[in-house]
Amino acid sequence: MSAMPAPLPLPYVEDPGPGHGTLPARTWYATSDAARLSLNGTWRFRLSATADAHDDAFAAQSYDPAGWDRIQVPGHWVLQGEGAFGAPAYTNVLYPFPVDPPHVPAGNPTGDHLHTFDLPDDWPTGGDAVVRFDGVESCARVWLNGMELGDFKGSRLAHEFAVGHLLQPSGNVLAVRVHQWSSGSYLEDQDQWWLPGIFRDVTLLHRPWGCASDFFVHASYNHLDHTGTLRVDSDVQGSVSVPELGIDTATGSPVTVPVDPWTAETPRLYDAELITPGERVPLRIGFRTVALDDGLIKVNGRPLLFRGVNRHEFHPRTGRTVDSATMRHDIELMKRHNINAVRTAHYPPHPEFLSLCDELGLWVIDECDLETHGFEEQAWRDNPTDDDRWTPALLDRAQRMVERDKNHPSVIIWSLGNESGRGRGLTAMAEWIRGRDSGRLIHYEGDQECRDTDMYSRMYPPHAEVESIGRGLDGGPARRRQLPLILCEYAHAMGNGPGGLADYQRLFETHERLQGGFVWEWIDHGFAHPALGYAYGGDFGEELHDGHFVCDGLLFPDRTPSPGLIEYKKVVEPVRIEPADAGDGPPSGTVRITNRYDFSDLGHLVFEWSYQVEGETVDTGPLTVPRLLPGDWAEVELPAAPPTTRQDCEQQWTVRALLAAETPWAAREHPVAWGQVPLTVPRSAPAATGSRPHPGNKHITLGPATFDARTGELLTVGRTPVTGLRLDAWRAPTDNDNGAPWQPDVRYGPRWREIGLHRLQHRTSAVELSDEAFTVRTRVAPAGRDIGLRTVYHWTSDGTRLTLAVSVIPEGRWAVPLPRLGLRLGLPASYGTAHWFGGGPGEAYPDTRAASTLGRWRAEVDDLQTPYVFPQENGARPDVRWAQLTGPEAGLRMEGGSPFWFTARRWTTEHLDAATHPTDLEPGDTVWVNLDHRQHGIGSQSCGPGVLPHHQLHAEPTEFTFTFSSLEDA
Repeated sequence: MSAMPAPLPLPYVEDPGPGHGTLPARTWYATSDAARLSLNGTWRFRLSATADAHDDAFAAQSYDPAGWDRIQVPGHWVLQGEGAFGAPAYTNVLYPFPVDPPHVPAGNPTGDHLHTFDLPDDWPTGGDAVVRFDGVESCARVWLNGMELGDFKGSRLAHEFAVGHLLQPSGNVLAVRVHQWSSGSYLEDQDQWWLPGIFRDVTLLHRPWGCASDFFVHASYNHLDHTGTLRVDSDVQGSVSVPELGIDTATGSPVTVPVDPWTAETPRLYDAELITPGERVPLRIGFRTVALDDGLIKVNGRPLLFRGVNRHEFHPRTGRTVDSATMRHDIELMKRHNINAVRTAHYPPHPEFLSLCDELGLWVIDECDLETHGFEEQAWRDNPTDDDRWTPALLDRAQRMVERDKNHPSVIIWSLGNESGRGRGLTAMAEWIRGRDSGRLIHYEGDQECRDTDMYSRMYPPHAEVESIGRGLDGGPARRRQLPLILCEYAHAMGNGPGGLADYQRLFETHERLQGGFVWEWIDHGFAHPALGYAYGGDFGEELHDGHFVCDGLLFPDRTPSPGLIEYKKVVEPVRIEPADAGDGPPSGTVRITNRYDFSDLGHLVFEWSYQVEGETVDTGPLTVPRLLPGDWAEVELPAAPPTTRQDCEQQWTVRALLAAETPWAAREHPVAWGQVPLTVPRSAPAATGSRPHPGNKHITLGPATFDARTGELLTVGRTPVTGLRLDAWRAPTDNDNGAPWQPDVRYGPRWREIGLHRLQHRTSAVELSDEAFTVRTRVAPAGRDIGLRTVYHWTSDGTRLTLAVSVIPEGRWAVPLPRLGLRLGLPASYGTAHWFGGGPGEAYPDTRAASTLGRWRAEVDDLQTPYVFPQENGARPDVRWAQLTGPEAGLRMEGGSPFWFTARRWTTEHLDAATHPTDLEPGDTVWVNLDHRQHGIGSQSCGPGVLPHHQLHAEPTEFTFTFSSLEDA
């Protein structure tokens, strides 16, 4: 019997292995006294449609790139050339090519990059040199001066080649062939844009004889005796100097001295230097110890509570090419919004980002460049994480992450990757990491049995399940029950929302096992677009795409904080400021201050009080608060006598905690936390009665108002024309209303549309006059359904003010909550300025209102809108006592019988509902106002749980009132 012929070797693009010719992974450091040359800049570029085009193009040093285009490196070619080089593509789960591992399409866009450089005149002689690529998607083959160096995969990882023997003083030609698709693409199915190119730095580094190829800084902290132990392991014998600590010791030798520890709250770094015979390397050392102790993640002996966020690297013009200033700005924003942790979803970030986390202070879960989510579509069949052919590539990715980032004190947890199923390859990665670095913990959400991990990690569990886990009632394997719970993703920040953050945080702060979580995610991935504002999936003609699911961040694409980030800042405040418990008595003038920091006392803060009457601040002053230790609380008396006491108005205290001194991430007096203490309860607006309605031929007058005699429609209030006042129960569904297709629970947005709430009809059944009132009886219902809202409008007036009492009685079987319930009316477009006394300054909804501050506010109608990348319901202000809209010569004041929700915009809800980009919304000749008695909550069902029961708006008999008055000379 003849032997079967041996299979032909796969071409390097489809080889499941990590590549060939690269140097072993090593630590990344920014500077040393060795020479370095940035190769960033303008490169020559040629795009081919297939991977095999011009295959021998760079075999000769003299290759002529005449006629080639020019491109910026670092950069993605699909974001340059004004569309001449292809376009971005977005998918969340599905691979944008046939799933046939390790094969990729024949149509494989391939970018040839060419750069010619000279060595500086002072470039050292002797030693060696390496060329380092910090990030290339997805597969690169490299030549220098006509000599092939090798190829590599692992897009968000560093790769180096030895090139000293090939360098010449001038005319060096570096050539890089980059393939959009490779076997590595199967390992990089992260929820993001597919963006090929050399998108991180390219650097030439001189490596002197006697330099350290690699080193490992071990800097632990003993919280019992407040000492740190430093040991720096190096492959070349040398010494380590830390002048501030008086340390001057040999590499490999431990030394213990008193130190201040590193934490995310107090990121204490010591300047040091590694000295070898050939090189001096500056170090920044932070002493800290990470441990799993008593079933909790502890640093320096104290348990952590993660107030975290997931962060993709993204810029609206340059994609994953993010500069240093933007990285720093991101971290400053995180710190200013009380975020203390970041998960590098779903790959190691640019290494400079981690250096900034060291400096400014963030806990980091460093995640491997691994996701095979698309294999879920075929029940994980052929998944690379359980296929031995791929294990070398998985191990290479784990090793490159750990070796590159091992000297950052901010990195306290290694993550094996994201949404990659289960398999032997993941176990091999975990075993290698434990053998290499025992000083950190291991995370992987897909390991539900926690065989390879040091924590139980979940995505988007509902609140009830989180509470059950916190109480230890979740069951599962014995090992898992002994581990802390981390929500590596929760509270999906897509569009308006996320809702329910405060409900999660109460659980985290109640149950010790719940150690917090990471909101998904940091920034909307919308690309700047001249016609659309920001473009998302499908706007580039992709064959497969997941629409605007890529826009699910706490920042808008231009890095403006969204209302969701403002809410998150309030919810995760490290200082709780709340009214002291007054029992059954009236509100007291005492505030309870609780220190929710993990490590810091309150000595870095100052406190101040202010006193508001009817929402206006009338006095302020400092407040003395004890220097509370973490977890401690105190009740603090506010001034004995308020600055003013009036019985006919609403009064309250506001207490704020501010930074006492400037920090690297915020100015002095930056607000960290706040709370309000009411002294009186909201007053009900008195009904306007006493004036009689007067019928006419076409109109009915009642006090300052005129009505259509036939339909009962309100036409004017004083000099203010009013359009279309009627009951409103519809809102343009939010992303969270619409939910995700895979959600097991009812998604109310589609159900609302299915039963016709977006096309309610209004039928007037009676118009009635009495001596004191004008009454209109209606029924509001959708076509094709037997459900409806029997609605009565009861108008009265005292001659100058007009009061409307509305009663609503549901009819039929309402199987879903209502989106909203209140009034909608139109005012002239000139009424463009809003004033209100209520919640502000930004939008809020029933389960996103923690950050809403009660006060008196002013804004232009245009500024009341929240510009979500995908238009949807937005802009409501909660707890409003009164609101008024004014124009150049007149205005209308609206008061509630109880606090209400106020919205104003220059387009109808129907126009908002039809829009797909903000540029679709054209201002009309009317300002449309919603005065809502109640609103349905927001939830997080675009990927997480829906609206909790106590935030839902169910159809039930309801009554509410509003009073209107004209502002004739506003």
